[in-house]
Amino acid sequence: MSAKVTVEDVERVAELAHLQLTPDETGRMLLDLNAILDYVAELNELDTKGVAPLAQVSELQAEAGASDLRGDVVVPSLDRAAVMPQAPESDQVFFKVPKVIER
Repeated sequence: MSAKVTVEDVERVAELAHLQLTPDETGRMLLDLNAILDYVAELNELDTKGVAPLAQVSELQAEAGASDLRGDVVVPSLDRAAVMPQAPESDQVFFKVPKVIER
């Protein structure tokens, strides 16, 4: 396995994601990310000539004539007057939730 992701890369991604990784977690993450990149490199070696590109896997179902997806049908949503009184905090129009992002 050739190292593609460095410890510095892992630390930078953890910082961007607001994660605090222990040195042990950083080491495991380094191994996992490099294993993922190695697998993607292996997949890139596959011969895909003659395979039509897909935007979604559901396109395969459409080609096969099968559709397990539900129909795109408009249905009524919850009644605001019934839901808002059950909320811990609301202004009767929106739910009020505590701030979760400090930065």
